[in-house]
Amino acid sequence: MTADPVQFVTYCGSKANRVVPVKTTRSVGPNDCLVEVTHSGYCATDTYFTAVPMGLGHEGVGVIRRVGPAVKQHKVGDRVGWGFVHEACFNCKQCLSGGEIYCLKRKIYGFGNLDQGSLATHAIWDENFLFPIPDAMSSSVAAPLMCAGASVFGSLQQRGYKSTDRCGVVGIGGLGHLAIQFAHKMGMEVVAFSTTEAKRAEATAFGADEFVVIPREPGTRLSGIRRIDHLLICSTAQPDYHLFLDILEPRATIYPLTAFEKDVTYPHLDLIFSGVTIQGTMIATKQGFIDMLKFCVQHNIKPANQEYPMTVAGIEACNTDLKAGTMRYRGVLVAEGADRSSETAIEPEANTKAEAEAEPETVTEITVVVDGEKNGTNGTNGTNGANGKAEV
Repeated sequence: MTADPVQFVTYCGSKANRVVPVKTTRSVGPNDCLVEVTHSGYCATDTYFTAVPMGLGHEGVGVIRRVGPAVKQHKVGDRVGWGFVHEACFNCKQCLSGGEIYCLKRKIYGFGNLDQGSLATHAIWDENFLFPIPDAMSSSVAAPLMCAGASVFGSLQQRGYKSTDRCGVVGIGGLGHLAIQFAHKMGMEVVAFSTTEAKRAEATAFGADEFVVIPREPGTRLSGIRRIDHLLICSTAQPDYHLFLDILEPRATIYPLTAFEKDVTYPHLDLIFSGVTIQGTMIATKQGFIDMLKFCVQHNIKPANQEYPMTVAGIEACNTDLKAGTMRYRGVLVAEGADRSSETAIEPEANTKAEAEAEPETVTEITVVVDGEKNGTNGTNGTNGANGKAEV
């Protein structure tokens, strides 16, 4: 460890479902870097953890202010980002074959390093999971790429695509608007699917070659669309896969990129007879992150962001807009200029005590407003802009 422990402030969730500034004390280990956080993206995973006493945020960007004695990949002053995965063993079958994101001993957001996150003044991370931000890319642009961008890019890079393929994107939101851009710049024809005509112009501007409004009538199946090789599910609710049976190529691949509590339901015989693959993909690998950032610079891929000050009030405003479905399309919290003068960070024990004494809100149904329409749900979404059933 380096000489003295470092104390910083982390914005944490609480059982009262409120954001609380909490003091975090950590030492910089031999392979660690102390990062001053300048920007953090905000996605739907974070909205669920506001009711949990843990550090919030997993789309971080900042500047390295201290390094451990064994650090070789970074130096003080470097601008870096980090995402969902924080640690891996680098000695197992998955790690040794380039799949460290699937390491059985990995530490990931929400399940490890709970005392820190990207919504903070600083954070301390293993150098292996910090990624250099290109000079030509702003930190605000880089932040949402640490999860949303890496989820889309990683899925296509890891499983393979050809520029002659056709790619469908279901849901034009925080994840989908990036999926359209990536698929388009990869040379594929892109078909955007939405439940609302209102997003046609934006989808086209992002690079969609075709735009299809998903019918709402039960039993309807899409037709008249040239078949698709890749189908990226970026919607805030699981689609009815019966809709797509007639427009998927045999041996097409479906990527459910958003996380749902309910199981994926797909017609069994159609799955067998068509050879369709339903492919689980977590996020980009370390090399995938580096490739993605380079690709974004080369092809001018940028998230559409709404910025907020990195304060309690700013985080709560961002959280409100995201859950209401009014955000277009990614929220980014910015430290520069954020007025924290009225905030007082508490000790971790005080937050834990408050947790025990608090009267937690009882939430049996989450109401989401997207494009002006309310929809109730109790589903979850780990990587996209809102929860549950909503317009996409």
